[in-house]
Amino acid sequence: VQLQASGGGLVQVGESLRLSCTASKFTLDNYAITWFRQAPGKEREGISCINSHNYSINYADYTDAAKGRFTLSRDNGKNTVYLQMNSLKPEDTAVYYCAARPRFCAIVADNGEYDSWGQGTQVTVSS
Repeated sequence: VQLQASGGGLVQVGESLRLSCTASKFTLDNYAITWFRQAPGKEREGISCINSHNYSINYADYTDAAKGRFTLSRDNGKNTVYLQMNSLKPEDTAVYYCAARPRFCAIVADNGEYDSWGQGTQVTVSS
């Protein structure tokens, strides 16, 4: 199974970015996607997750870091999950990763919970 995270870039404070997590060689229909980020010198943190298409497709969860500013969505035809990030702040600067686990959304740090990880995409928010 392979995931690819993309869409990162350099933006100004208050601007938006949309990250993509695209699967190849398997369908995301049965997988929940969790987004993580890791800032320089800090531990990786989970920020959001969305249930698989086949289990409560509209359920998503967000940590306080993402709540109110970030939104997850799916495009099943493109086998992709999107993370829309609005009102970006300098503290959002990090490498963002997506990870797939079967069925249900969970924001957990244990690598063993996930079947696949994307390679990461850099988000830099400049003030």
